[in-house]
Amino acid sequence: MGISHYIKDIGRGKDGARSIGRTQAADLMGQIIDQQVSDLELGAFCIAMRIKGETPEEMAGFLDAVHGRLNKVDNRQTRTVVLPSYNGARKLPVLTPLLALLLAREGVAVVVHGEATEDKRVSSQAVFSHLGVNTAEHVGHAMAGQVQFIPTCVLLPGLDRLLAVRRTVGLRNSAHSLVKLMNPCNGPALVVSSYTHPEYLLSMSATFSLTGQHALLLRGTEGEPVADARRTPAMDVFKDGQIRRVQDQKEGSLVQLPELPSTDAAATALYTEHVLQGLLPVPEAIALQVQHILYEVNP
Repeated sequence: MGISHYIKDIGRGKDGARSIGRTQAADLMGQIIDQQVSDLELGAFCIAMRIKGETPEEMAGFLDAVHGRLNKVDNRQTRTVVLPSYNGARKLPVLTPLLALLLAREGVAVVVHGEATEDKRVSSQAVFSHLGVNTAEHVGHAMAGQVQFIPTCVLLPGLDRLLAVRRTVGLRNSAHSLVKLMNPCNGPALVVSSYTHPEYLLSMSATFSLTGQHALLLRGTEGEPVADARRTPAMDVFKDGQIRRVQDQKEGSLVQLPELPSTDAAATALYTEHVLQGLLPVPEAIALQVQHILYEVNP
């Protein structure tokens, strides 16, 4: 089939590009994920969408294609939280594993999915390894009170291939937004997602509203879905196309900043263990995030 006719619409530059509908977007992403396009077409798509930007309708179509092809986690009858973890640690420690384990000890099933897309950052996967949480080699069942880390390649190899384009061209593409929006489970789950820049707050909010997903959205730590331990961000919840603010942003930094570890995976894992053991306090912003998540997933 080919996607050249779609590239003609989306690839006309910032001012000349035309958006496509949800059904067309689903067909386009489906061909890409099914690896039915050439490397040249794949690169053209990534650059064209990078320049144009995705509309909520296009992103909804991309999600339709992904959700129809995922190897899904069986979470029926299980309260489940989904944490997409793709950015990792650059200047601050990656505390997504801490958030996951705090939720799990409250009896929630936690599905963390991700892939190390930048070699210079420390990933959640590396921290989980030090904590004894193994990387899943296949998709199974969500278990109450347990955390599982599933690489993107296990969920959907074609999506992993699209993420990997960044290593070649050096730029993020639509896949990096997709993975933060998708629910990899076959039943209801709360997707905890994050944005890095204000424009992504608008686009992600519109997509969650359009698709009716159950999600909590906040400005996370360097793109990770965990609140910044140094300040409390605003948090919004989406469900059935409706949005409500559950946490207002607290202006300024804390009077007394928490003692955080270095970005090293082993140091972050040790800090996580100390917090879980009660030797160190749970950072206030993360404690509030846990409360909001538990309220959403509890019946």
